[in-house]
Amino acid sequence: MTTFKDLGLPLPIVRELQRQGITEPFPIQAAAIPDALAGRDVLGRGPTGSGKTFTFGLPMLTRLAEKGVTRPGHPRALVLTPTRELAAQVRERLDAPANALGLRLLDVVGGVNINRHIRSLAAPVDLLVATPGRAQDLLDQGKLHFDEVAMVALDEADQMADMGFLPQVRRLMDRTPRTGQRLLFSATLDGDVQKLIDRYLSDPVTHSTAPVQASVDTMEHHRLLVGGRDERNDVVLRIGAREGKTIMFMRTKHGVDRQVKKLRRVGINAAGLHGDKGQTTRTNALAGFADGTVPVLVATDIAARGIDIDDVSLVVHVDPPAEHKAYLHRAGRTARAGTSGTVVTLVMDDQRKEVEGLMRKAGVDAPEVRVTADSDVLTKITGARVPSGTPLPPPGQQQQKKSSASGPPRQRRGGRPSQRQRRSRR
Repeated sequence: MTTFKDLGLPLPIVRELQRQGITEPFPIQAAAIPDALAGRDVLGRGPTGSGKTFTFGLPMLTRLAEKGVTRPGHPRALVLTPTRELAAQVRERLDAPANALGLRLLDVVGGVNINRHIRSLAAPVDLLVATPGRAQDLLDQGKLHFDEVAMVALDEADQMADMGFLPQVRRLMDRTPRTGQRLLFSATLDGDVQKLIDRYLSDPVTHSTAPVQASVDTMEHHRLLVGGRDERNDVVLRIGAREGKTIMFMRTKHGVDRQVKKLRRVGINAAGLHGDKGQTTRTNALAGFADGTVPVLVATDIAARGIDIDDVSLVVHVDPPAEHKAYLHRAGRTARAGTSGTVVTLVMDDQRKEVEGLMRKAGVDAPEVRVTADSDVLTKITGARVPSGTPLPPPGQQQQKKSSASGPPRQRRGGRPSQRQRRSRR
């Protein structure tokens, strides 16, 4: 059995991984880490949940610890990610190994007050994890400099291409020394991603452990025919009441918000995740889902890539995705790293032809079965149950009520009623 020590990682990192119960590297880690440690440019492609963060992150930390001193505002290593959530996840994964080597990490993302990032950059940051927009903002203000960046990792490069970030990514890469090491990880290595490879990587070695697909042995796929919109809504509520972690995908932000309200109205603790949510709301939603206190996460495709939440046992395409790649990445939120999971697509009668073509392009064999909210087959496939029916307040409102429960709002100095008190008297 290959160990992390065999791969050439330093003992402080090996001990920290052992402390976390991580002893055996995933295939892509065993394949790519030695090349990354040797300073080679690396192209990595692996299935979701295959451990790509450690694949690029641990060699970067090791090489940072070997030599060099970091100046404030001048990081020596950079990780670019397409979303705030992925940036936070990368930083969280690498924090403990970095601490073991005496290195400092920081993530800078949109949706957070930029002054907080400016203050954090006043102290040396060895490895910076960033979304493209916020990195550019800090560069433009002269608070961040890339002249000493010796290593750059691009995580989920194909998603950055899909989201239109490649012009920003190129501008950022052009600010880094051309002699630096490049580590690029992507589900696909073609199209616009290939242009990045051709422009910035030198004689890269490619490690691909598996094609992007949703046909792993531990994942089941089903098409559930639900008739019309009302029937679909009844089915969704039953599925939401199941035990275990469930991610429901909608095509639009408005659809997410509306679905969360419907679920909470019948007693299902659900939270929404989409691009218009504030950073605190997004962070709280993911934290609650990760620890199980919020069993249902309703999301747009922003959550379909790069979010690594353990024990998601069911993915539900309430709205079928627009194209087959989105199906594959949504489905990849379950059956991660060898665990089992189920993926169901709810198909209204007027969507059957569209979804059939989608499955064919995705290479997915998903049996088609007609269900109702009360059918035994729905329970068998998803674990659907009858919800409690006791309404829940909107997410976050309960905590606000508790904080104000100590008494009525105080009158302002001078005896003049506050605006809130005046409203309450009307």
